[in-house]
Amino acid sequence: MTESTISSTTTTTSEPEPSDSMKAFGAAHKAFRKRAGYTQEEYAPLVDYQPATVASIEQGRRFPPRAFVERAEEVLDAFGALRGVYKHVGREAGLASWFRRWADLEEQAISLYTYECRLVPGLLQTEAYARTLFDEQVPVLTDSQIEAQLAAREERQRLLVERPNTAYSFIIEEYVIQRETGGRDVTRELIEHILEITKRRNVEAQLLPMGLGAHAGMAGPIQLLETPENEWFGYCEGQRSGQFVADPKSISVLHMRYAKLRSQALSPGDSRSLLERMRGAL
Repeated sequence: MTESTISSTTTTTSEPEPSDSMKAFGAAHKAFRKRAGYTQEEYAPLVDYQPATVASIEQGRRFPPRAFVERAEEVLDAFGALRGVYKHVGREAGLASWFRRWADLEEQAISLYTYECRLVPGLLQTEAYARTLFDEQVPVLTDSQIEAQLAAREERQRLLVERPNTAYSFIIEEYVIQRETGGRDVTRELIEHILEITKRRNVEAQLLPMGLGAHAGMAGPIQLLETPENEWFGYCEGQRSGQFVADPKSISVLHMRYAKLRSQALSPGDSRSLLERMRGAL
C-alpha cells in the first residue's frame, strides 16, 4: 500500500488564524473570576494551574486546555458559559489549526505512539531545542510568535506528568540527535532531559540506529493514539499540512509499520545506553 492510499478525515493548510476568540475567552473568564472575588493568585491553586498560566489565558496569549475550562466552570459556577465560549475558540498562535483536533484527543489518550525521522518529538523537547527550531523556521517568525509557540509546546508537555496512566512510546532516528541541533550544550541538555523523562514507567523511548538501512518508517513520521473508548486515530504531518487519519484500514497499516519499527529499533535499555554514550561524547 502506498502512502497516498492512507486517507484522512482532515487535510488543511497551516495558514495562521486570528486569535480574537482566545481574547474573548480570556475576557469572559476574567469577568467570572472577578465576579467570584478571586485574585489570580488565589484562584490558580483552585484550578491546579500556575498564576502565570491563568494570566496568559486571560490575556489571550495561551490556549485554554480543556481541563482548565472544566475546572473553571466548577470553581466559578459559570453556568456553562465558559464551555460555550470555548467551543468557538480558534487556534493559538503557537498551535496550527490542522493540529488542533489531534491535540484535543492527545489530552485524553490512554496510549500515544510517535515515530520521528526529522526532529525530536515535541513532547520530549527542551525549551532550548524548541527555540532553536523556531528561530530557524522559514518564513521567519516574530519574537511574539516564537513565545506563543513555546508556550503551546510547554502546555502540551504537561501531559507527560499529568497523565501517568497513559502509555507513551517514542521511536526516534539516531541521527536526529547526532545532528546536534542548537549545538553541543543544547544537545547535551536534550539527552539528559530524555534520559530523565524516560525514567517514568509510562514513557518509553527507542532509537533507530543509523546503520539499520531501509526500515518500516521510510514513508515518514507516524503518530497513533488510543482514546478511553479504545478507538485509534493517526496523524501524519507534512511541510504545510497535516493529515488526521480515522479510516480503520489506514490505521491498521500505520499500526503494522509502527510495530515493525519497534522490532527494528534498539530496545529501551539499549537506547538509554546509546544516549548515555552520546552524552559522554559531547
